[in-house]
Amino acid sequence: MSQGYIHSLESFGSADGPGVRYIIFFSGCAMRCQFCHNPDTWKMTDGQLMSSDELIEKALRYKTYWGPQGGITVSGGEPLMQIDFLLELFTKAKAKGINTCLDTSGNPYNTNPEWHDKFLELMKVTDLVMLDIKHIDPEGHKALTKQPLDNILAMAREMSDLGVKMWIRHVLVPERNDKDEYLMKLAEFIKSLKTVERVEVLPYHTLGVHKWKTLGIPYELEGIKTPEADRVENARKILGAV
Repeated sequence: MSQGYIHSLESFGSADGPGVRYIIFFSGCAMRCQFCHNPDTWKMTDGQLMSSDELIEKALRYKTYWGPQGGITVSGGEPLMQIDFLLELFTKAKAKGINTCLDTSGNPYNTNPEWHDKFLELMKVTDLVMLDIKHIDPEGHKALTKQPLDNILAMAREMSDLGVKMWIRHVLVPERNDKDEYLMKLAEFIKSLKTVERVEVLPYHTLGVHKWKTLGIPYELEGIKTPEADRVENARKILGAV
């Protein structure tokens, strides 16, 4: 039995998958999204080491509140950075009849056989993937996140081919990814996927700015305000979001 680096736990999550969820926030992320509200999750070893059995035991204490759709959601940070531990956790969860949801940026995805074989096994024990697509333009994505886009889109296509249920999430950031041309391109990509059940537009907010300051990291979106309501509605309309 292995251990994973865990940042924090939330007992009653209502916005991270269907029903009421027990949310496990993994530590570690290679993305450096300019709008990140959890920069304190970037360094993996800052997290607390916990075993899969320990996490499942904690989660099951709240099972009576989950209802028919609830379960556990792993978020972060970036859970796929700890794919061995994540696979172990989800395999044990499914054995106990727990609904499993993965909230991911897709950044660690690659086709190296050693990693990719584990990914394929993980998808067999994952009921839903919530994929955050930060920007649909490759250069814009690199500027916004410091990471490439191609492998993330490749992951989405593979999950579609595998029949994995997906929710697509998109954080709308003024002056970065809210142009209609980007939104229409993203909408076109989403329509090419066969298993997307839901699209969510999440308005950029500044609630995590204090964490950047506490950590001594320059905040690159200084001065950019949350998007106007009409721009959020426009994005939802173009993307077919809820």
